[in-house]
Amino acid sequence: MVTVVSGARSDVGRVRANNEDSLLVGPRIWAVADGMGGHAAGEVASSLIVEGLAALTRGALRPVDLTSALHRINARIVRYGSDHPQAHGLGSTVAGLAAVTVDDAACWAAFNVGDSRVYRQDGDTLRRVTVDHTEVEELLQAKVITPAQARVHRGRHFLTRTLGQSRPPQVDLWLLPQRAGERFVVCSDGLSSELEDERIAAIAVAGAHGAGPAPQEAADALVEAALAAGGRDNVSVIVLDVRES
Repeated sequence: MVTVVSGARSDVGRVRANNEDSLLVGPRIWAVADGMGGHAAGEVASSLIVEGLAALTRGALRPVDLTSALHRINARIVRYGSDHPQAHGLGSTVAGLAAVTVDDAACWAAFNVGDSRVYRQDGDTLRRVTVDHTEVEELLQAKVITPAQARVHRGRHFLTRTLGQSRPPQVDLWLLPQRAGERFVVCSDGLSSELEDERIAAIAVAGAHGAGPAPQEAADALVEAALAAGGRDNVSVIVLDVRES
């Protein structure tokens, strides 16, 4: 058995007027939703995601329960846009980590739709688990551009998948064993757009074995680093330590 100690922070940033991110911090799901759409519609979309995921509290949680819930949430966002014309086009990305059961075994399910991310500590390295659903990520996967070019490419913010589209979203999901001693970072693109993965790792991994900042301190440090780098978007971070019960 393992237990989770987490820390979280969300900040409007230095440019935006409103914070359209929403966070869900346990006890079974840790998720960041990054809303989009004017007139507070992005905030509505992200809050609908958090509300829908938070409702998954009864019985064993299976991977299919998670994807089915995200499909239902997508339908709710679409209905909201239909019922409120001023919010037409609202949507949100989402990424998270869920405690699920597969064949009676406890696992983690890392999931995402869009460009919010989940990172996982592997030894002394923090590696990205999720794959961004953006035009620039497709170019990277096809080796058309380099990682350095990707950071300044005009397609880096063009999303290919979000919640809020008329068709049910394709949810990417990875199953991982639950092991004590790991650290996860879940974040909106307000972090990853400002800091390269190496910088995120340098801040986040230091405390994974108790030698550096606790999860809350790590979450605060990551947000502060993103703000110092420009803070051009809302930035939200959850840091989770997996420990022996």
